[in-house]
Amino acid sequence: MWKEYRLINDFKKQTLKTIWKHLDAMAVNYAVYSSHLKGLAPYLTDFDVYLYCDNSSMVVVCLDCCGHCEEQTYEESETLSPLILIDGHDPRVSKVWKLAQTVRSIGNQLMIPVYGVLITEADITNAYELYKMWDSNNVTVIDYMKRLKSRKIRVNEDEDLACKSYVYALNETPLQALDADCPEAEISLPIETNQEEASESDDDEFEKLLNEFFNNESKDSSEKHTEEDQDTDPEYSSEESNLEPTEDDTTFNDDTNFPSGEIEQNQNLSVKVEILRPIPNPREELDKLVGCSEIKHRMDELVKLTCYNKMMHELCPTGKQHAVSLHSLFLGRPGTGKTTVCKIYGSLLRQAGALSKGHVVVCDRGTFIGTLWGDEERSARQVLEMAKGGVLMIDEAYLLNSSNPHDPGKMVIPLLMNILADKSQRDIAVVLCGYKEPMQKLIDLNPGLQSRFPNKFEFPDFTIDELLEITKLRIKEYNYTFTTEAWKKYVSILLSAYQTRDPQTWGNARYIGNQLERIYIQHASRCVKQQSNGKSMLFSLTPEDIVPIEVPRPKNKIGF
Repeated sequence: MWKEYRLINDFKKQTLKTIWKHLDAMAVNYAVYSSHLKGLAPYLTDFDVYLYCDNSSMVVVCLDCCGHCEEQTYEESETLSPLILIDGHDPRVSKVWKLAQTVRSIGNQLMIPVYGVLITEADITNAYELYKMWDSNNVTVIDYMKRLKSRKIRVNEDEDLACKSYVYALNETPLQALDADCPEAEISLPIETNQEEASESDDDEFEKLLNEFFNNESKDSSEKHTEEDQDTDPEYSSEESNLEPTEDDTTFNDDTNFPSGEIEQNQNLSVKVEILRPIPNPREELDKLVGCSEIKHRMDELVKLTCYNKMMHELCPTGKQHAVSLHSLFLGRPGTGKTTVCKIYGSLLRQAGALSKGHVVVCDRGTFIGTLWGDEERSARQVLEMAKGGVLMIDEAYLLNSSNPHDPGKMVIPLLMNILADKSQRDIAVVLCGYKEPMQKLIDLNPGLQSRFPNKFEFPDFTIDELLEITKLRIKEYNYTFTTEAWKKYVSILLSAYQTRDPQTWGNARYIGNQLERIYIQHASRCVKQQSNGKSMLFSLTPEDIVPIEVPRPKNKIGF
């Protein structure tokens, strides 16, 4: 809808982690006029409001300092409701509705596209379900913002900018309530008070602020995890010291609001979905991977092209960009690193600015196939919503392509493609994973799938040398070392298992993990039995510890 309006599009892409950097950038943008209002009648009289406008559009940013409270969870319907009704709580006016009404009023008065951004301290636990409805009302919500009152936002009130006239017009002609007859609208209208009443109101407001301060301090002191420590997060520092986090910053994802990891296929059935959070140093992690040289090269190319597009868009907004699809195919057997690379992929795309969050939502056939008709569509829409800003990974995707013509799994891939065809579904990358041969059949049987998934990454089986290197890296994590004889025995066992493996069931790095787990157990039992006290003995793996695990062998074919 707002494709040609860069100001609006840039605000729509912002997240909890990026919004403050974006607002700082707006303060020095020579083409954007911004202004701070202490309230905007008739709907936002009690809120700090920031107006951003260029020559063709406007964005209204509203700050909601309501305190961290789960009771602020919104229960909106498909159409934005003025009142929020939740069992056990008093009815309250929807702040999203107030902002949406303000956006509509400004748009009607100025006759330009207007978009609203609500930044709130409320924890909207079902936010991912409401994004589409909010966007259809030309607003977006960034929730669970901490210490909102202490934030400093600079503005660019450059008198030489022609677009300042939009803000001046609002000051000269106050907005009128769109629903004057609606009792909900009256709630948000300013109420005249005498000086004595105003003084009492100021005292009440001071007491409220004081209570919120002590409540916040008490809550901060009870936090158990250092990742929630707001005082050490650069995102919460002052205007002068608000530095961009480095790759080594372990608080890289503190402010990002990730989904819960559960979907409802129907009223009687919920399914858990694994959420892999992004990592702060994806490039380093990619370099650490054993093998995968071609994958590293291809992924570098894709990320660099994405960065190039972003740079060109900033320097030449009207220039044509290269078409870049983030949807990919990961082809390979189990244990070849597909999930690990997928996690790195999401984090790399986040760093490149192609994805806003970079998390990975891991699904499989069971995520989509429920017990009732229509479960597939409900599940698909929910997982896509959960994966917004990140990667949707469908493991063993070929299982959705059964030979049974009535298999409901056949609906999932076309359904995903139809949803992703929506131009608003840009902040997401879908990765289909599985064995190469059945995945190729899936592609052949779904017209258009090849063009929608142009990035193909093949994960070959690890060689013996690569498996030995993986072994060394993994035992190093526990400070173990092999004795010379133990290493020879281990190499012999691995070589025997590799030569007699069944290619269809061979576990690659998973085999190494299972084999080492057996060795660790044997080593621990030996140390306890011998009552080892020496540190060198506790970390030394001997031939006694090297016990082979069972490896599936190829089945003999019967017949001719």
